[in-house]
Amino acid sequence: MRTGGSIRILEHHLLRYRRTWRGSAITTFVSPLFFLGSIGIGLGSFVDAGGSALAGVGYLAFLAPGLLASSAMQTAAFESTYPVMGGLRWDRTYQAAVATPLLPRHIAIGNLAFVAVRLVIAASVFSAIAVALGATDPLRGALMVPAAVLTGLAFAAPIQAFSATQRGDAGFTILFRFVITPLALFSGTFFPIAELPAILQLVAWLTPLAHGVALTRAIALGTPDPAMALHLAVLLAYLVVGAVAAAALFRRRLIA
Repeated sequence: MRTGGSIRILEHHLLRYRRTWRGSAITTFVSPLFFLGSIGIGLGSFVDAGGSALAGVGYLAFLAPGLLASSAMQTAAFESTYPVMGGLRWDRTYQAAVATPLLPRHIAIGNLAFVAVRLVIAASVFSAIAVALGATDPLRGALMVPAAVLTGLAFAAPIQAFSATQRGDAGFTILFRFVITPLALFSGTFFPIAELPAILQLVAWLTPLAHGVALTRAIALGTPDPAMALHLAVLLAYLVVGAVAAAALFRRRLIA
């Protein structure tokens, strides 16, 4: 059980997801097509006509990897808030789990493993649609997936730790309204971070999404990025520190 506890938690999530996946089908399959078509092609045609140079490529090619990283953040944030609150407070499945040989850290790691599965599915669909629309080629499209998954996990781990400290869902509204949404808008997804004021550029680079967008975009465009190692290090640091914090806070919450 010491090595397989997290796998048991992952199995639990997969069994539940097998019955509930249809509820996420719209956001997984339709949203990428809608956003890339309406913004990347529709609005992008006006941007391209205006002669704006975005990394020397068309707006669709610029936008697609940024939207992929941003959507990974949003998927991870949702999976790490309300489901965690459900397990801790509403249906109390976590309390039932720790009444068995499972430990709080198994729950935290198993949750992250399931988020990774969700991210792989969503990112693969998004990438396939981006390739079909001509935003990138199939090889680079495939390589974008692990970058997007890592970006999502860099958010999932610390957000799970945050969720373990909450007694209700009011904090989630604040999180989405004042953290997730602004990051989606101002972390390089729709326009270069260099266009922001200097102080906001600094704030953006302190968060995982800016690094995830830069990493995913460099892969999609095939452009060398001297800071790629830094992007990877920041994302991994958020993931590791967040996972350790989540395991500790789950333990404090579940084993009083």
